[in-house]
Amino acid sequence: MTSKPTVAVLGAGGIGGLLAALLSRSGHRVICLAREATAHTLRSSGIEVRSRQFGGFTAAVEAATELCEPVDACLITVKHTSLDAALTRVPPEVLGDALVVPLLNGVEHPAILRARYRPDRVAPGVIRVESTYHRPGGTGPVVIEHGSPFVEIDLTAEAVPRPRVEALAASLSDAGTTARAVEDETGALWAKMAFLAPMALLTTRYGLPLGEARTRHRDELESLVAETAAVSRACGAPADITQTLARYDAFPPATKSSMQRDAEAGRPLELDAIGGALLRAAGRHGVPVPVTSRLVREVGAAAGDQAVPEIPRA
Repeated sequence: MTSKPTVAVLGAGGIGGLLAALLSRSGHRVICLAREATAHTLRSSGIEVRSRQFGGFTAAVEAATELCEPVDACLITVKHTSLDAALTRVPPEVLGDALVVPLLNGVEHPAILRARYRPDRVAPGVIRVESTYHRPGGTGPVVIEHGSPFVEIDLTAEAVPRPRVEALAASLSDAGTTARAVEDETGALWAKMAFLAPMALLTTRYGLPLGEARTRHRDELESLVAETAAVSRACGAPADITQTLARYDAFPPATKSSMQRDAEAGRPLELDAIGGALLRAAGRHGVPVPVTSRLVREVGAAAGDQAVPEIPRA
């Protein structure tokens, strides 16, 4: 991989748009893959970033509806609900030797990507950031509102040549993020899941920001954290209940989960990728998760046409 790799970004939303803009600003060639209308806007207007950490700037990017040439890495930043359709924009024969770096919620997507692309080039990652996509009027320029004072990325190198992952992590760090290569894929994915799932389910179920949810529904939060930690440990990843609760308590009270924001906007929920994956893992390992099961059912029922995942029989 060269010092300034060419990076494709599948999904120029809150996360993908921010990373694409940062990489472009630092001198990388960036190709965003999106629907034709969005690709046209990206080509003509670039990506406008408004950030407390990075300030305000507009970055020029290339854009296409489908990857048509080799790249060094492809960041996959779409929602899990649109993953299958979005992957048609990245033909395996074109992607070739490139790193495939999904930055998705949940723990089951690496298997999907390894079945489609070279298994020894899929390097799942986790990202910690608050970043939101806006497109005024549905036709205006792509605007990314970056609210958190950090962008932290862990790229897993367990099944991929570590120098390739370290080089990409260095490029992301040079662009302004805090990125690193880590060995334990299971640990990295479940560390995020153990924090994300309880907050997503609780805030979405009650339609409350984190500050109110953690106060008014403290017993449920503690049960969700304990159940998720038990499943995480059963899957081979450490989990610290006290530390997780302390992190929730330290977050700004107005914080909303991405699932809650999707529910408020009437968008499809990543309920299966988060709650469903958690229930399936619990079922495989025989871990009882009664509170998690109830909240998943209730969130699914409130969403109307959402399929409600069930725990498989052990």
